[in-house]
Order: sequence, then structure tokens, then C-alpha cells
Amino acid sequence: MLSGLMNFLWACFRPRSDRYVHTSSDAGGRQDGLLWYKDTGQHFNGEFSMAVVQANNLLEDQSQLESGCLSSHESGPYGTFIGVYDGHGGPETSRYVNDHLFQHLKRFTSEQQTMSVDVIRKAYQATEEGFLSLVSKQWPMKPQIAAVGSCCLVGVICGGTLYVANLGDSRAVLGRAVKATGEVLAVQLSAEHNVCIESVRQELQTLHPDDPQIVVLKYNVWRVKGLIQVSRSIGDVYLKKAEFNREPLYPKFRLREPLKKPILSADPSISVHQLQPHDQFVIFASDGLWEHLSNQEAVDIVQNHPRSGIARRLVKTALQEAAKKREMRYSDLKKIDRGVRRHFHDDITVIVVFLDSNHVSRASSVKAPNLSVRGGGVNLPPNILAPCTTPTEAGST
Repeated sequence: MLSGLMNFLWACFRPRSDRYVHTSSDAGGRQDGLLWYKDTGQHFNGEFSMAVVQANNLLEDQSQLESGCLSSHESGPYGTFIGVYDGHGGPETSRYVNDHLFQHLKRFTSEQQTMSVDVIRKAYQATEEGFLSLVSKQWPMKPQIAAVGSCCLVGVICGGTLYVANLGDSRAVLGRAVKATGEVLAVQLSAEHNVCIESVRQELQTLHPDDPQIVVLKYNVWRVKGLIQVSRSIGDVYLKKAEFNREPLYPKFRLREPLKKPILSADPSISVHQLQPHDQFVIFASDGLWEHLSNQEAVDIVQNHPRSGIARRLVKTALQEAAKKREMRYSDLKKIDRGVRRHFHDDITVIVVFLDSNHVSRASSVKAPNLSVRGGGVNLPPNILAPCTTPTEAGST
């Protein structure tokens, strides 16, 4: 008994490099302190680069790149799936999405025998319902899981078409070459759901005309019910179902008036883009990157530097900007440990997917080997929901 307790405490407090031993399952990614990166890899439609830097005590960003068969049946279709999941309140929801969303997508693709907006929407819906079911089971022992959620940005490249689906404030930005000038312009492909955007506030006010407090300005930041910045997410069931907005949930999450209808939505905004030869690459990133770089700044960095290590370069540039804002050196910022680091920047995930036109134009029926890469390279057993968390660690988006 005592040895078991000592092992548990040791798991919580032993040095980070000791805790996360990377196996070959991270498909060649490397760790450097709080930074994980895979400088280059090959996907069905070209090359890619990934990087993740941790700021929270537990990494709340999760991400994946899946290339090859996008269906449960080997008959296809084939292509590339990109997912960036920015958790808030804890890592449980983003981890759940990382484990289930792509599996649901493959199931619906095989049912419909094609990739479509409907397939992606159903995969989101099934993931939301699955997490809700998990919350229902966990609620008696762990009620605070009702206040954990995740943004969810997905890209699917299949048969020359790029689908981008989004909940929350992660962002996908396309780099498109202009033939006449040789410039590469930034084109934002995702719609964001953050109440700092006036149209998002208006949408919520229209949906909840009887609630003058649906969006509140708190400490100079707009928040839904004064609690959260995003209006759409997976999870956050305390703002979706009345039975989870009551004791023993912490008082700060409980609404004064009864919840008559869901406040947050899990319905993604989905755009469909027919890829052209002048479409060079797409940057998928959590809002931790966009807090420090504009769309065009990020596209310029990708355009003007070698492909290998480009995701890591974007993360480093964002960290340098974060350090500059606090009037400190980047080298000093790097010495700050996770948890405390969150006061300087958020967890940041970046996946840069290059679109090589000779690959993009090939048919979705062309078979290719399957590749699966998880950002962070840390594959914790699914039954370990939040190791060593305390209530004070639960942040909000």
C-alpha cells in the first residue's frame, strides 16, 4: 500500500523528462524541454511539419495527423486528416476528441462510401455525444469534468478538396501564391467562435433574446455568461445541460438562473475548398499561435524558410513575441516551467501541411500507407483522465 502511494507521488513530482518517455508511436517526434516537434514528414498530399509547446501544468492542447485510408474499409477514400484540439478547464475533453473523432469520421465515411460535409458533421456530433456519455458516468465521482471542454479544428484533404471544420478559436490559414506578383497571401479558411468577435456576440444575443447577461464584459474580456470566451465547443456540458449545472459543481461555474436551453453549441462551421495549383500550404494552429502572430506574418515565415522545422520556427517566433511583450529575453522564458509558463503564453500547437500539386491532384482511390502522428507524442492510457490535477489548475479559455 505504502509503496503504491510512493509510486503515485513520484509519478506526480519526478522530473518531466522522466515522466514522458517517448516511444516509436510518436512517429519520430522529439522533445526539447516543454517543446515537442516533428520537423518533417510525408503525408498523402505532400509534406508536413508539427510542433507543440506546453504552458499548462497538464498539456491541454492535443493534435493529430492521420494520412492514408480515411474509412473503416481499406477500399478508401484516401487522403489526409488534421486535427487540433485546444482544451480548457483540463485535458480530458481534448484527449477524448483525439482518441475518438477520427475513428467516428472513418465509420461515417465507410457508411456513405465518400467524404462529405455530412460525414464530418456526424463525426463531430458522435464525439460530442460520446463525451457527454462519459461525463454522465464520471459525474458522481468527478463532477468538475462537466466544466472541461475543447475547441476542435479539423482539416480533411481528399480527392483535391480541402474541408475545414471548426468549433472555437483555433484557426486554419492557407498560403496562396499570386502568379502576377509572386507574393503568397494569407487566406483564413476557418470561422471562429470567440465572443471577442462582435458577430459572435450578436449571434448569441439573437439566440438568447430573453437573457441580457448572455455575454458579459469581465476584466476587459468578453465572456459567455462571464465564464468562457468560446461560444462553440466539444464538452463544457455545464453550459449545455441543466442537470450538470448544479452542486457539487464548483460555485463559480453554476448559473444563478436555471438553464432552459443549451448556451454553447457543438455544431461546427464547415467550409469546402477546391484546391488549386497556387494553394501552397495550410497552417493549422491553436489560438496560442494567433495571439502573437497575424495570419500574414505566419504565412510569410512559412514561405521564406525551409520546410523542415517550419512548425517549430512558428512556435519559436510566437514565444519570442510573448517574451518581448513581457520585456524579457526568450532564453529566460524557456527556463520557466510548465504551470507558471501559462502566465506568459498558452499551450501552442502548429501543424503546417504542404500541398504538393502532383500529390493533391491524384485520385482519392490511390492506396497509400497509413501514417498516424500525435502532437506531443504522449500517449497516456485512456483511463487516466487527469493525473495529479487539483481544482486550482482548471483554467478557462
